[in-house]
Amino acid sequence: MILESAQILGRTLVTGILAYFVIVLVLRVTGKRTLSKWNAFDFIVTVALGSALANVILSPDVSLAEGALALSLLCFLQLLVTWISVRSDRFQNLIKSTPALLLYEGAFQHQTMLRERVTQAEIRSALRSQGICAIEEVAAVILETDGTFSVIPRWAGESRSALADVAGLAAGEGAGR
Repeated sequence: MILESAQILGRTLVTGILAYFVIVLVLRVTGKRTLSKWNAFDFIVTVALGSALANVILSPDVSLAEGALALSLLCFLQLLVTWISVRSDRFQNLIKSTPALLLYEGAFQHQTMLRERVTQAEIRSALRSQGICAIEEVAAVILETDGTFSVIPRWAGESRSALADVAGLAAGEGAGR
């Protein structure tokens, strides 16, 4: 059936516009962290938001009020989880992974690469995207919690404090050395 009725199309149009404004308002109220770079938890929430929004717009069985409540609930839960995670390291470790060291002082960290399912080609690509053409110019490549690569060029100083929370870095080599 191509067209059930103009009433259903009108409902979809009105509900879609109103739901759009509801989700924009809710996302503005809950802050930037709701749409930050994704980790696994953020991905799940984002997919759930999309599903809820689609149900509100397309299903005549779901009222705008129910959809607004569902969208608000998901954003509130995301806000609550991020609020708790910045206050509790234990909770943060439950929901987020830790950065992983993939290359350190010119040496690929093969065990970490296998565990994280990253190839040498992907690491080289990350280096090239930073304008680096020699692995020897790099102190470290880190797979961040959101799946991006951080490329740290060789440093002149002794401190490596930015690497303190990176999994795979030998004890004592990360912070303040």
